[in-house]
Formats: sequence, C-alpha cells, structure tokens
Amino acid sequence: MAMTKTVRFGLFAGLVPLAMLGASYAAVPLYQLFCQVTGYGGTTQVATEAASKVLDRTIQVRFDANVSPGVPWSFKPEKPVVTLKLGENGLAFYTVKNESNRPVTAVATYNVTPHKVGPYFQKLECFCFQDRTLQPGESMELPVIFYVDPSLATDRNVDEVTEVTLSYTFFEAGDKRIEQAQAGGDAASVIRQ
Repeated sequence: MAMTKTVRFGLFAGLVPLAMLGASYAAVPLYQLFCQVTGYGGTTQVATEAASKVLDRTIQVRFDANVSPGVPWSFKPEKPVVTLKLGENGLAFYTVKNESNRPVTAVATYNVTPHKVGPYFQKLECFCFQDRTLQPGESMELPVIFYVDPSLATDRNVDEVTEVTLSYTFFEAGDKRIEQAQAGGDAASVIRQ
C-alpha cells in the first residue's frame, strides 16, 4: 500500500516537532559537556592532581565575589589577588555570612575571565555547585585550591594574558539561573537576568 503525499507530509509534520523537542532536552547537557571540555565561556577545568611542572612565568589571579539580588549574604575573598607561577598550586579563601534573621540556602557558580584562559584554570577543590545553608548570622570560610596549567605558556592566543579573574556568584538554591550557569553560562551575565 503506497502512502499518499498527504500522509507522508502529515508524518513528517508530526515527527519534526518531536525531534525538535528531543533536541531541546539534549541541548543543555551537550552544551555543558562542550564547555567543560573546551573551557568555552570561562568554564574552568577540574583537575585530579597537581601540575607536573612549575614554570618561572607568573600570572596574577584576582578573586571576585557576588551575590544574586535577594540573597542576604555578604561574600568576599580573603585576599583580592595573588601572584603564582604557572603550575604552582594556589589556595584562596572566601568568607560568606548570612546577614538575615532566617536560614538561607544558596549555591555558588563561577567563571574565569578572560574566557580564553578557562581551559588552563584547573580547580583541585572548589565550593561551587554545592548547596550551602547558613543560619542567621552564621559565617563560613570557603577554600579554593587551583593552579594555572603550565601549557598556557605554549598557547600564542594567550601570550598577552598576565591576569586572570576567578569570579563566584551565590544564587538562592532552586534559582533557575544556576542550571544556566552550570551549562556554561557566564555568571556575570546570568546574574543580570
């Protein structure tokens, strides 16, 4: 039995929206994977061990701290900047405090600028994407252990880079912007939404 043009068109018209719906569900995890692998959008890499070598070339790492509107926390780095050699482990602390009279649960997202340095910024330990609950008036010290991969020295596209900024933003748990930041969105642009 041969299909008529109308039946074929109807099947095609029904399958296209289903395929588009399936692609939209796959887009976020695929984009997140792409950003994690390539460092696109300032996405840092997660390292499992320290760098195998340390070079004499130095780089300044600046630390930035933000809270989304509606999160009643103060949040700041202990030191605003450190200078490290490429491959040298760095340890930084951020302090966060709940300034409200109620418990608040929030989650930190991050990014690195300039974005092209993302693939070289290696985090060994980080407090990002973990729910943190602070009671009224409670404060907490949050560590970050990291290094800038020495292979940055061989990439001519980043020759001019002498300074990197690691930026964190806390969002209230359940905020839809967290998923966008996890998927590789720039935390600075996500917070403006």
